[in-house]
Amino acid sequence: MADETRDGGMLDGFHIGQVPNGVGDEVSDFASEWDDVCFASRVWERQLPEGYRADLRVHVLRGGRLTDLTALRDFLCEYHERDPAEWRLVEFQHGDGLGSTDGVQAFWLVEPGVAVTVLTVPEFGESLLSTARSVRPEHSGAV
Repeated sequence: MADETRDGGMLDGFHIGQVPNGVGDEVSDFASEWDDVCFASRVWERQLPEGYRADLRVHVLRGGRLTDLTALRDFLCEYHERDPAEWRLVEFQHGDGLGSTDGVQAFWLVEPGVAVTVLTVPEFGESLLSTARSVRPEHSGAV
């Protein structure tokens, strides 16, 4: 069950290669901007007795301030209102570069000005890195 996946489709030039089965089937795309960074987002939700819950979110971020992984982390701290000293992150390999994760969010810089972040709920935490690693630029087949 946990290792079964489905394709997540294309989002702003990126293919989401796998979405864990079990995440909600209600899928929404939207665009937003915060502090000069543009977001293209896809959210998988499910209805629960108490309302809706976002099981998985993938965001493609574009903005000049996203110059390296540290700048991306600093931006996400501001965006999520996190204390950078308390946000415990570990590195993970994504393609030729490194990303960071806390177990429910994974993020990496694709190139200066372009980043991706994948967020899930603890229930799907075991699938977070495999889902994140499946997110690739559309042209990634060409080497």
